[in-house]
Amino acid sequence: MSTSILPVPSSIGRLERGALYAALLGILGLAAGYFSNPAQFYRSYLFGYLFWTGVAVGCMSILLISHLTGGLWGLVTRRLLEAGTRTLPMMAVLFVPIAFGLSSLYTWTHPGDDPILRHKAAFLNVPFFLGRTVFYFAVWILVASLLNRWSLELDQGESLRVSRRLRGASGVGLVLMGLTITFAAVDWAMSLSPHWFSTIYGIWFMVGQALSALAVVIVIATFLAGERPMSDVLRPGTLQDLGKLLFAFTMLWAYVHLSQFLIVWSGNLAEETPFYLHRTQGGWQHLGTFLIVFHFALPFLLLLSRDVKRNPRVLGTLATWVIGVRVADLYWIVGPDLLGHGHEAVPLSFHWLDVAAPLGLGGLWLVQFARELRRRPLLPLGEPEVMELVELQPEKAAR
Repeated sequence: MSTSILPVPSSIGRLERGALYAALLGILGLAAGYFSNPAQFYRSYLFGYLFWTGVAVGCMSILLISHLTGGLWGLVTRRLLEAGTRTLPMMAVLFVPIAFGLSSLYTWTHPGDDPILRHKAAFLNVPFFLGRTVFYFAVWILVASLLNRWSLELDQGESLRVSRRLRGASGVGLVLMGLTITFAAVDWAMSLSPHWFSTIYGIWFMVGQALSALAVVIVIATFLAGERPMSDVLRPGTLQDLGKLLFAFTMLWAYVHLSQFLIVWSGNLAEETPFYLHRTQGGWQHLGTFLIVFHFALPFLLLLSRDVKRNPRVLGTLATWVIGVRVADLYWIVGPDLLGHGHEAVPLSFHWLDVAAPLGLGGLWLVQFARELRRRPLLPLGEPEVMELVELQPEKAAR
């Protein structure tokens, strides 16, 4: 099918140009930070990398859910989610600086006489760590490639066989995502504090990544809502469905956080309690209170409103806020371990590189996202519901 039957919104070009400026500014800051303070550079880079890789992986999770559950919200956002998954090869390349900074980031790279680190050395060692990272990206890129290829086949005409293949692969894909995200979270984030462990940590990251990705997709969808073809399909009912999903993931985020706290509090074990002890003093408790109020309570109350969920400008603004508090939440989770290596409580502090890294990596991610978005029709025209919304007759679409 020709891609010329749908207009390419000029908003995508504006998004790419703005993201390019942000990327250049952030990368210049990162370069200056590397030469002035290499240790801080690696800490801030990992922080920014975790967030934006989480957005790409979260796009994959939401895409798999949409194929399994159906619904117009999934059709309207499918091309946005697919473009997000196609940024994963770039994120794999951007892992290289972290590989060079392992000894600066992770205490398990030099265990010394620590009996716990020596006991975990069979799993926490550099070759195995890098090998697992390669495996995670190989799985994610393979699943993304299959979903994108089969989805494009649907544009050639409705095919029940391809639709069933997508749905079946999505079930298997969700299982693979659950396993790989869990292990990646343990490797990249939890091992910053190798003496501490949590069985719910992977779910924590899965929910956060899905929430971040959903918020980013809502922001971009509402940004494109003023132009065709997005203006044809982003109706109030579809917006309301996206708002409901944002509401559901916000509640799930709060539930997982509360579950983690209750498990640690009820167990009261010496190897678990330091996680919260380090985050309830030195200023970190204020960031935690901020998250309770502005990551959960405020979005929860606003998203109860039907009018908020059906208004593209208001919902887009709220989703933008969610992205900001998602960054704060990630810093609350990994910041104390990045600064104190998980061994000691450190006061809450910020470095200008903690802004430059998410800005630079986020700019690169959005530039690649915008370029991928332009390579395909903005909507999956092989789906009858979409064709009906954009008022294309099948015979016209075939041309």
